[in-house]
Amino acid sequence: MKIILTGSLGNIGLHLTRNLLQHGHVVTVVSSNPGRQADIEALGAQAAIGAVTDVEFLTNTFRGADVVYLIGIWEAIGSMFDPDVDFESGFIQMSNNYKKAIQATGIKKAIYLSTIGAHTNKGIGVLIYHYLAEQVLQTLPDDVAVKFMRPVGFYTNLYRSIPTIRNQNAIVQNFGGDTPQPWVSPIDIAQAITEEVDLPFEGKTVRYIASEEISANEIARILGEAIGQPDLQWIVIPDEALLDGMLAHGMNKSIANGFIEMQNAQKSGSIYADYYKNEPELGQTKFASFAKEFAEVYHQQP
Repeated sequence: MKIILTGSLGNIGLHLTRNLLQHGHVVTVVSSNPGRQADIEALGAQAAIGAVTDVEFLTNTFRGADVVYLIGIWEAIGSMFDPDVDFESGFIQMSNNYKKAIQATGIKKAIYLSTIGAHTNKGIGVLIYHYLAEQVLQTLPDDVAVKFMRPVGFYTNLYRSIPTIRNQNAIVQNFGGDTPQPWVSPIDIAQAITEEVDLPFEGKTVRYIASEEISANEIARILGEAIGQPDLQWIVIPDEALLDGMLAHGMNKSIANGFIEMQNAQKSGSIYADYYKNEPELGQTKFASFAKEFAEVYHQQP
C-alpha cells in the first residue's frame, strides 16, 4: 500500500517508517524541514517537503494514497514559549486541513495519533487539543474510516527532567507517589500503528496504547540505578510552585496552566477513565529497557 506519514522522523515517525518499509509498503514522509529529505530517502522512503498548514500541499501529497497517518504538529502552529500563540485554534485549523485534503483526494483510510484523555473535553488541560482534533475528523463522511490511536504518557517525556536530575538529583512534578500509572514507548506506538495499517478499517474506532504500568517512585529508582545516582528522588511540589517555574522560563501562560491541569488529571486518575474501560494489551518495551536509553542520553549531554 501507499502510505503518507505526517510528522517527519520524530520519536514515533522514525520507527514507523522503518516498520512500514519492512512490511513492503511504499512510504512518503511529510516534513517541513528540507534538511530532513536526505535522512528520509536514506531509509528508503520518499520525502514530501512542505507544511501541514498548506491545504494545497497536503492535497497534492495525499493524492493516490491508500492510508494517511496524521499527527497534530505543535511546531507547525508555533512555540510553547510564544505568549500570543493560540494552540486551540491552531489544532482545529490543522485538523480541518487534514479533513479537506482527505475529502479532496477521496482517501478512505486514515489514522490519527491522538492521546489518552481525548475521550472528554473536561479537566484534561493541553490534551483538549487532541479531543478537538478528533471531533473534526469524526465529521468525515461515514465511508471514511479513521482509527484514533490514544497512547498514554511517553517514556521520552522524562527527558524534560534531565535539568532537575542534574541540579537537584530529583524529578520534580506536581504528581507522583507509589500508585502505578500506564506509560508507553514510542517503539510500541509505532508497532501498534503498523499493525493497524494492515488490519481492516471500518468506521471511527479507538485504540489505546501502553507499554507498562509503573509508579513515579519506581521510575525514579530505575532511572537512578541506570544513571549511577541510586538516591534519585521523585519529588512532588504544589501546583503553584510548578506553574511559577514554567512561567519563569517563558512558557505560554495558557500552555503552562494546561500542563498543570493535565498532570492533576494524572494524579486523580480521571485521565484514565476510558482507558481502563478499554484496557489494551501492554507492549513489549518495558521501562527498564528505556532506562538504558535514557542513561546514554543523560551521560552524552554536557
